[in-house]
Amino acid sequence: MVNAFLEKLKAGILVSDGATGTNLQSVGLTAGMHPEAWVVEFPEKILALEQSFVEAGSDLILTCTFGGTRLRLAGTPYADRVAEVNRKAVELARKAASSRTGVLVGGSMGPVGGLLKPYGPLTVEEVTAAYAEQANALTEAGVDVLVIETQFSLDEAKAALEAARQAGDLPVVVSFSFDRGTRTMMGVKPEQVVKTFQPLGVAAIGANCGTTLENMETIIKEYAAAAPGFPLWAKPNAGMPVMDADNNAVYNVTPEQMGEFAQKFAAAGARVVGGCCGSTPGHIAGIAQAVKK
Repeated sequence: MVNAFLEKLKAGILVSDGATGTNLQSVGLTAGMHPEAWVVEFPEKILALEQSFVEAGSDLILTCTFGGTRLRLAGTPYADRVAEVNRKAVELARKAASSRTGVLVGGSMGPVGGLLKPYGPLTVEEVTAAYAEQANALTEAGVDVLVIETQFSLDEAKAALEAARQAGDLPVVVSFSFDRGTRTMMGVKPEQVVKTFQPLGVAAIGANCGTTLENMETIIKEYAAAAPGFPLWAKPNAGMPVMDADNNAVYNVTPEQMGEFAQKFAAAGARVVGGCCGSTPGHIAGIAQAVKK
């Protein structure tokens, strides 16, 4: 059977969604609270956010499972309910996607929250097992693509990809966070990501979160130079946040600016464009209007 994500990736530019965490914070999610808990406790708020992205023009929305591994949920009531939380998140995203024909669902798989040896306490086996539990639940629940996102370590991302492969034959996107300009916190460069993951048969390689829109453009160009014609994924923050008088992070990039840069990302080789921290449905509407002209 032909996969819908791969078909759409060939057909043109896909608009993804925006931020989960920062948008949920605006409706009551408090600092330190896991968004995944709201999948069970406040599903109507998750559904409303995802529906707002679909209405704004998203062709692809991600599940609220960024921190949905056993390792990331350790110490919460949901550490032993990983499969349940991930399946419920897919159910909500599917319901939101159904409000417009053809909208796809990606299973979000974020970092496990700890470093691999020798930099931290985790083994490759532990990390792979945690990702496999999540990937199996997301796959069985019916996502169209698995999205390994906000990565900073080649070894952790490889463990996540191995877990995704164990779960089935869904296409996989691998996206790194370059929060040191054009390097990750572990010093990984875009060219290294290409050399590591393009030969492993991923569907797309990209970047999300990070710093400025200008840096994201540079990163996409570096990816494109290392892998000409290969599908790229770009989901930047809505700029760098500034703290207001109440110590809240404020993102000042406008929807129009996000749209302008989305066009630049697409011109440089991005096939999927969207937003990360600070990006609202309004920002996604700006992106959709810009790239769908």
